[in-house]
Amino acid sequence: MADKAQIQESIKNQGEVVRKLKVEKASKDQIDEEVAKLLELKAQLGGDDGKHQFVLKTAKGTRDYNPKQMAIRERVFNTIVSSFKRHGAETIDTPVFELKETLTGKYGEDSKLIYDLKDQGGELLSLRYDLTVPFARYLAMNKITNIKRYHIAKVYRRDNPAMTRGRYREFYQCDFDIAGQYDPMIPDAECLKIVHEILSELDLGEFRIKVNDRRILDGMFAVCGVPDDKFRTICSTVDKLDKMSWEDVKNEMVKEKGLSEEAADQIGEYVSMQGGMDLAERLLQDQKMSQSKQACAGLTDMKLLFSYLQLFQVTDKVVFDLSLARGLDYYTGIIYEAVLTQAGVVPAPVSSEAQNGAAEESVSVGSVAGGGRYDGLVGMFDPKGRKVPCVGVSIGIERVFSIMEQKAEASAEKVRTTEVQVMVASAQKNLLEERLKLTSELWNGGIKAEVMYKKNPKLLSQLQHCEDSGIPLVAILGEQELKDGVVKLRTVATREEVDVSRADLIEEIRKRTSEV
Repeated sequence: MADKAQIQESIKNQGEVVRKLKVEKASKDQIDEEVAKLLELKAQLGGDDGKHQFVLKTAKGTRDYNPKQMAIRERVFNTIVSSFKRHGAETIDTPVFELKETLTGKYGEDSKLIYDLKDQGGELLSLRYDLTVPFARYLAMNKITNIKRYHIAKVYRRDNPAMTRGRYREFYQCDFDIAGQYDPMIPDAECLKIVHEILSELDLGEFRIKVNDRRILDGMFAVCGVPDDKFRTICSTVDKLDKMSWEDVKNEMVKEKGLSEEAADQIGEYVSMQGGMDLAERLLQDQKMSQSKQACAGLTDMKLLFSYLQLFQVTDKVVFDLSLARGLDYYTGIIYEAVLTQAGVVPAPVSSEAQNGAAEESVSVGSVAGGGRYDGLVGMFDPKGRKVPCVGVSIGIERVFSIMEQKAEASAEKVRTTEVQVMVASAQKNLLEERLKLTSELWNGGIKAEVMYKKNPKLLSQLQHCEDSGIPLVAILGEQELKDGVVKLRTVATREEVDVSRADLIEEIRKRTSEV
């Protein structure tokens, strides 16, 4: 039994670790990790009858959603979908797994985060990493050259989860894309308008939408002396500027990626620049930048974009930021990212010394939406290489949802998890049949109604149920009401009661609950 004794000792020690973390108010992620280890040990011990016990937990980087969380999540989805529909989008769906080769080579350094599935006899498959690559495959496969579509579905990444900040291994993405040959920057401006619209409507607090252009970035790398074959890898490093200090980013460029110190310093000068249309004009006059045809094309489009954004009245939140890189390989033109800011300031990159758990927790959730133009992706799938220009945006729903959930907790607002308008109740015994008859009438009339599953429930417990679940009205039946052909309609909040004729009941409930 030495083994059993050893495991018991380990359980005791692990229990201490968990208790200590709770006392020290460690991050939820840390505690969850140690609790998982504890459960694992307990499972090894098995039950009293020697059977192996199940570990009851969700897989790392995933979570369940209870009814309250789902109610908040539904509200967020509705806001997003109604914005997509307002802009004339239709919707599609694609399989949760794709052929491995469909996803290979599209995500740069992030490719290592793709979940590969075991060979099921013939086809090598991977879980989708985003909704954009499957969309491009769908367009090429069906020979579609223009569509405005939205797609809301789960994607999978073998990332290191930071659950408290809304980073998971399984999560929803909400994408809106415009595919087709159109005049420059008009669809791009609409995508930014949609981000502005959704974030304003969700009321998450201050936000900024950073924009840049892949052509400006590549032009900048070229004039700063970055070799062609290092563009993408240096781009991935610049993309880390929102998480790392410039010193750390420069170190990675020079020491890990082999870039010259001089080139890194020149990049450093540019990536600190932020502005609007004025910055685009200034860079077009810049001695170095103006030498790059690519950068000039990007800067001219940037000016055009800002002129459309002025017409859409969103320039108050949009900033042209040269440090924005977005690491994905498939972007070809404009790129953008929306970040939540605290007290109206964009969260500064965390310096290497400050990068402990506490700093991590207090910094804002970060990016809540991102996207850009990817004109070459569909062509990668087309046998004849026919290109379909595309521009799109993805709303980071999990991060948005994390914030909405925290806000609901903080405000102690009562979140309703059902939409029941009325509870059919009785004050006397032996009225089950009458209650069921009335409930059926209400259901048939399109009213959301509920009845207690008891023959003779107490009136108090029926009213208590309404209080607890936020049901606004109670339709009370009694002998007298049945004789008079009326129903006593009680407003739960004010406790007012009024007799309503059976014929008018549905209309009265509709009228009262439309005001709620």
